[in-house]
Amino acid sequence: MAIYRFKITFEDYDDVTREIDIKSNQSFVDLHQAIHQSTGYNSDYSSSFYVSNDQWTKGEEIAYKPNQRKIDRGVALMENAKLSNFIDDPHQKFYYTFNFDRPFDFHVELVKILNEAPGVAYPAVIKAVGEAPKQFGNTFGSTVIPPTSEEFDFLNEMEYTPEDTEGFEEVKEAVDDEETHDEESSEEEDEFGDEFSDNENYDEEGYSRGKSDDY
Repeated sequence: MAIYRFKITFEDYDDVTREIDIKSNQSFVDLHQAIHQSTGYNSDYSSSFYVSNDQWTKGEEIAYKPNQRKIDRGVALMENAKLSNFIDDPHQKFYYTFNFDRPFDFHVELVKILNEAPGVAYPAVIKAVGEAPKQFGNTFGSTVIPPTSEEFDFLNEMEYTPEDTEGFEEVKEAVDDEETHDEESSEEEDEFGDEFSDNENYDEEGYSRGKSDDY
């Protein structure tokens, strides 16, 4: 039985790597779970491998826990996809996204093809370099960096979807209309106020100073 040795590297943390040996007839879900045995992450999240070229361009997708849209498209499922069926290059590459809600992206590259070693339980993590970042580092006990702009992106912080923001847009438009109305009202008050206050021909009660008090 052929054994594939994959080198797995975080896209944003290239000093953290893992090497995993796995049988050619095992599935992508076996590789998916082996990767997160090595990172310490809970692997039970929607994720995908993508057949890639040397530039890590995403090609055919192999999904774990896909959404309905992907199911309708007929995307291959990790549990049904054998590794050997997607490898036609001795240095085959896969772009891998783990947990689409809070994603980590990885580069997965085939680096060796070996013979099966007796007594080894595959998949097997044969090398681990660097400590993986925390799976939910932005949620539990982490330092939150304040926003650099004056406008705090609270919709993204609270993870609203575009559909959720429709109500906020309506409220914003209503507030903008009210502010515009207030500005126009203020300008009108200033116009009429200036008419009386700046005219030297009128006293404080609005009577003409040039006329006699006797009618």
